[in-house]
Amino acid sequence: MAGRAIVSSPWSTLALVGRRISGTTRPRGAGSRGVSCSRLHTDTCSRVLTGQVDRFGGVTVNLAEIGLPADISEKSFSKLLRDSLAQWKADQRVAVWLRVPILLSRCAAAASEHGFMFHHAKNDHAVLALWLGEGESRLPLFATHQVGVAGAVVDESTGKVLVVQDKNKTKNAWKFPGGLSDLGENIGVTAVREVFEETGIRSEFKSLLSVRQQHNHPGAFGMSDMYIICRLSPLTHQINFCLQECVSCEWLSLRDLATTRSTTPITSRIAKLLLYGLEQGFDSIDLSMEELPAVYSGMFYQLYHRQLPTILK
Repeated sequence: MAGRAIVSSPWSTLALVGRRISGTTRPRGAGSRGVSCSRLHTDTCSRVLTGQVDRFGGVTVNLAEIGLPADISEKSFSKLLRDSLAQWKADQRVAVWLRVPILLSRCAAAASEHGFMFHHAKNDHAVLALWLGEGESRLPLFATHQVGVAGAVVDESTGKVLVVQDKNKTKNAWKFPGGLSDLGENIGVTAVREVFEETGIRSEFKSLLSVRQQHNHPGAFGMSDMYIICRLSPLTHQINFCLQECVSCEWLSLRDLATTRSTTPITSRIAKLLLYGLEQGFDSIDLSMEELPAVYSGMFYQLYHRQLPTILK
């Protein structure tokens, strides 16, 4: 669905170094210190900025929360930042993240004089970063991928699948309904939501079928694109498609979809895969989902894989 937010999280806590797919950051070569509030001070506490120290040795300063005067000048902030940097270096901090609200944008100009560079911007603030550690910067880039999810809703009783033709496309080919995943949204939830928003069909998640990676994706702001197709089962069958996004929506025979020229290569390939699953059993093509506990956060994540024999679980 057009207009969805791009999934982006260089670091859930704006920490340091990691793999650069949003939501999957893992630090490398950094220390392991507990998160605590930095009480950075010299003889005059007002001359340094306070921030949140992360477990990797970096410090994050949110200028909207530390009580800066609303009319602070660029020159005054530059002096404050200079003194703060001296303290952070003495404290052996390896990086500084500055979160700058729009109303204090002049502070970003001051920070640039000290070597800070823009990392990313979102809604009402921008985040600048400066590497203080040894050697070249090991800070992660911002999000490098967006995640698109489509739902192949298969009616096993008829051998048909739900397809749409998008509006404002150069080629109105049959495809599975879908769109971009929202931040914090699980893949199966995205597929079910997008199918309902585009077609009016309610469905439930069954499995993951495929993952496509494409670089220099049009409209992805220079990022790469992960496109995931899920198998869904219909809960309703009455189509009420979105006129703003689609020009057509139908229940189409999988066999027809696999052979028609009025589709995309990936849709045709998945149609053949679904036909095979329909004939041989979906356990031969499905990557099913299982929730497992995350070791470090105490939360849960979703793992997709072929089903193991019961004896091996």
